[in-house]
Amino acid sequence: MALVPCQVLRVAILLSYCSILCNYKAIEMPSHQTYGGSWKFLTFIDLVIQAVFFGICVLTDLSSLLTRGSGNQEQERQLKKLISLRDWMLAVLAFPVGVFVVAVFWIIYAYDREMIYPKLLDNFIPGWLNHGMHTTVLPFILIEMRTSHHAYPSRSSGLAAICTFSVGYILWVCWVHHVTGMWVYPFLEHIGPGARIVFFGSTTILMNFLYLLGEVLNSYIWDTQRSMEEEKEKPKLE
Repeated sequence: MALVPCQVLRVAILLSYCSILCNYKAIEMPSHQTYGGSWKFLTFIDLVIQAVFFGICVLTDLSSLLTRGSGNQEQERQLKKLISLRDWMLAVLAFPVGVFVVAVFWIIYAYDREMIYPKLLDNFIPGWLNHGMHTTVLPFILIEMRTSHHAYPSRSSGLAAICTFSVGYILWVCWVHHVTGMWVYPFLEHIGPGARIVFFGSTTILMNFLYLLGEVLNSYIWDTQRSMEEEKEKPKLE
């Protein structure tokens, strides 16, 4: 895809995330007034991650346009750092956390919505906003992955980073329970300590799997595209 359409697409996605975040924060829900506020919920954290990521994408595109043909080595060095940050953030946070939120939310919702998204929330959160938080994240991140090649970090450092994020969030959820006596997600109230340990361990493993899935998907998309371009460039046999 051409650079200008990519820029427009990323700006549109960034604006949509800003709109979703503003609308979500404007909702006066009881849970927003308790300890931890919106930051208790992985969905909100993911929205912030996606907004920051696409903000970096837009900034990278603008920097690329401004430095194109300038010959300024310092600007080019800064652009490379920005691209590296963009690629790292997609690999370690935007893709695995985004896919995790979408997949886990809708799986539990389909099984028993009261366990993760009680009907009471329909009085506060309109349907379009729910899909903005839990559905569109996946197509947006897949569009970005298809639009631009992203260089993944070394597998060991990438997995270490996503493990750190996963364990950090699990400890945060446990701390909120320690302070308030309430679990962030209703279904955690209905399972025993052993089941919670298994669940938390499984979520960490799933996050690692999603990191690897993103790495494989990124390689597949761009290896396939390179192969197609090489085929087109081959001289036709007479």
